[in-house]
Amino acid sequence: MSTYSILVPSLIAVVILLALSAFFSSSESAIFSLPDEWVQTATDDSSTQSHRLEQLRANPHRLLVTLLVGNNLVNIAITSIVTLLVARFLPPGFTVVIATLSVSVLVLVFGEIVPKSYGLAHAQSWSLRVARPISYVERALGPLVAVFDIVTRWLTRLVGGDQHIEKSYLED
Repeated sequence: MSTYSILVPSLIAVVILLALSAFFSSSESAIFSLPDEWVQTATDDSSTQSHRLEQLRANPHRLLVTLLVGNNLVNIAITSIVTLLVARFLPPGFTVVIATLSVSVLVLVFGEIVPKSYGLAHAQSWSLRVARPISYVERALGPLVAVFDIVTRWLTRLVGGDQHIEKSYLED
């Protein structure tokens, strides 16, 4: 396969992965910024989305682990693809530096900063919109999320940290 025939599909994959990174980052900001009172009021309206949102927030540690595992898998995939692309076009000595700098800028701007700002600015509507997809991600990544959930709780306890620190972000 020629170098250029892999370029377009790889760039498309990076764009899709950046969109997924933005999804995870904006969802985290939106869901964790909502006041409990608003979630309770939204749940009283009996919509499926608000009930899913309430279920997700019922276990904030698992929710956070789900979002972080998803985001990290996506960001690592972006890094891998970009590194392979850069290695095809530039001398080996520059590959790691260029790939690291370019992925850092892409992920920070398009996968973290802008999406988190969007999530905070549209917390209520965005949280309701993403509740269903996040619940699907939580199921799809279930075994991996469970392992990280258990390991991080154990390590947090081992170092003397608060195992339920996420709850404070969900309370006013």
